[in-house]
Amino acid sequence: MADPDDKIRHSSALEADLITDPDEKAAQEARNGLRQIDEVTKIVESYTEPDRPFKLRLSVLLHLHRMALEGISSYAGNFRPAGIAIGGSGHTPPGAHMVPGLVEEMCDYVNEHWATASALHLAAYVLWRLNWIHPFTDGNGRTSRAISYLVLCLRIGHPLYGANSVPAQIAQDKTPYYNALEAADAANSGGQINVEQIEKLLDSLLARQLLGVLEDARGA
Repeated sequence: MADPDDKIRHSSALEADLITDPDEKAAQEARNGLRQIDEVTKIVESYTEPDRPFKLRLSVLLHLHRMALEGISSYAGNFRPAGIAIGGSGHTPPGAHMVPGLVEEMCDYVNEHWATASALHLAAYVLWRLNWIHPFTDGNGRTSRAISYLVLCLRIGHPLYGANSVPAQIAQDKTPYYNALEAADAANSGGQINVEQIEKLLDSLLARQLLGVLEDARGA
């Protein structure tokens, strides 16, 4: 949502940039993105032991955000200090003073529904809700996609392999992603939690990711 290649929806806030050169910043973002996804895999693997049940915590969220913005922003790993606007969207994120509590509520929802909700629902909920809260000055989209993928893998119970991962596919074509977020925003405005469109999107992207593994096995 705040990625430099986002042409429709993007955040706008006072930002303490550590890198001002656009090319250098893009290169650092690419490096950070690879490290962030590698870290997701490591976290998933660390929770595969049955005696270590997973709970979604603020610390995990802030850790992955820090990795996304490391060397780029002085706000890496910290919530935004002020209000923010999302260009191209009718949604106005909540005030900065509400962010910590709303993120805690998001974590509570995931943890309370862990045993009863599907992996796709929980991943879709996190993907939407974190974007809706928009807790950071930058890197909201990257971090929400990483956390969503983390929840998807952990709820299934193991890492999901394939070079064309769900987060990578979203980054390649963000239009369906934005449309699904807008649909969930509209439902929320009417007092409902409805992330079905996001679930369907993740379903199709996950199928494509796993099909890629099968095609590699076949030598296609």
